[in-house]
Formats: sequence, structure tokens, C-alpha cells
Amino acid sequence: MFIRIVKLSIAPERLPEFLETFDQSKEKIRNFPGNTFLELYQDKANPSIVFTYSLWEDEQDLENYRHSDVFRGIWSVIKPMFNAAPEAWSVDKLISLP
Repeated sequence: MFIRIVKLSIAPERLPEFLETFDQSKEKIRNFPGNTFLELYQDKANPSIVFTYSLWEDEQDLENYRHSDVFRGIWSVIKPMFNAAPEAWSVDKLISLP
């Protein structure tokens, strides 16, 4: 399993547009080969900061997505909505309590 967390800072006036775009794109991301889980989180203190949390079967699946037409299409729409550079982390799960 490969875990990816991405922080996106959205211009406040573009947040509704971002959320609509994500809603329209979420199934394409989730159904991309190798993706097994996708969530979107919103910061409580600053609603213009959102995080994606995705699980991939392995790192190559994420790389395939990042080089796909699906990603390029979504990214070209949301990138102008950012008011800061995105940040991304690839992490290992150490402990999980269901």
C-alpha cells in the first residue's frame, strides 16, 4: 500500500469552484487503476485549505496517475485556483486502530 497526502491552499473566492471540480472528478480518480481509497478533508480553522488522502496499491500506480490524461485534465483546471504551492507527502502507516 502507498499512502499519499496532498495539501492544497485554494483562493477563498475559488473554493466553491474547486469543490465542484473535485466532486465532478472524484470518481475518475478513485477508479483509476491502482487507487483503492480517496478522501477530501477541509481544515477547520481555514476552510480554504484542503487535503486529499489517497491509497494506492503501490508507488508506480500513483506515478501512472500523475502522468495520465486524467490527472493532467484535473490539474489544469484546479492549478489556477491555488494561492500557495501544493505540498505532498508519501507516508507509511505505522499504527492503525479501527
